[in-house]
Amino acid sequence: MTYCVGLKLNRGLVFMSDTRTNSGVDNISTFRKMFHFDVAGDRSITVMTAGNLATTQAVISLLEERSKEPGARNPGIYQCESMFQVATLVGETLKEVIATHSEEGQKADVAFGATIILGGQVGAGEPRLFLVYPEGNFIEASEDTAYFQIGETKYGRPILVRAFDPDMSFEDAVKLLLVSFDSTIKANLSVSLPLDLHVYEAGSLTRGRVLRIAEGDPYFEEISSGWGVALRNAFAGLPDFRFP
Repeated sequence: MTYCVGLKLNRGLVFMSDTRTNSGVDNISTFRKMFHFDVAGDRSITVMTAGNLATTQAVISLLEERSKEPGARNPGIYQCESMFQVATLVGETLKEVIATHSEEGQKADVAFGATIILGGQVGAGEPRLFLVYPEGNFIEASEDTAYFQIGETKYGRPILVRAFDPDMSFEDAVKLLLVSFDSTIKANLSVSLPLDLHVYEAGSLTRGRVLRIAEGDPYFEEISSGWGVALRNAFAGLPDFRFP
C-alpha cells in the first residue's frame, strides 16, 4: 500500500508521498513513488504512483525511455504542449502497461492496477493537477476539489477536509500534509517514512523545493507529538457529556 497527496494552492502545487511497499508483513521494502520531468524555463511535471509496483515502474520507465526516442511516441512528455496533453499521454501509457501485463500474466485486472497523481505546469499554461485512473481516463482538480489522494486515503482525509485552504501558505500546506501522513502512519503499517516532498511555485517552470523526510526528522517528530497534544487539549476543552 502507499499514500500520496497532491494539493493545488493558489500559489502553486505541493506533493507528498510515502515510500513503503509490501507484499505481506515479512516482505517490506522502500521504493520512491514520486518522479520529476523538468526542463528549466519550459516545464515542471511531477508524477506520484500507487498500486502494483511492477506496473508503476513500467509506466515511469516507458515515459522516460520514450522521451529519449522522438519516433517512439509523438509527442513525448517533454514535447507535450499542455498539461492536458501530458495527462492524456500518462493515461495512455498506464492503460497500455496494464493491458500488456494482463495479457501476459494472470487475468485479474486488479493484480496490475495502479493510479497516478500528475501535476505541474507547461509553458504559459496554468499549474494543473490530475488524477489518472487505471483505465487511462482522468479528472482534474477544481475549486470544489483542489487536492487528490491515492493509496491508503481514509485515515488522512479527515485532516485535509477540515483544514485545507487554497489560500494557505506553502509552509502551512506542508504542515497539513505532515499531520495527514502522521495520522495515516499511526493507523496503518503499510504506510511509513521516509516521505518525499516537492513544493512547486506557480510560474517558476522549474523543479521547486524537494525534500526527503526520514526517520528521526526533528520537525516531523515535533509535528507528530504536537498534533497529539493539541488533540488531547482540544478534547479536554469540550463540554462533558451529560447522561439523561
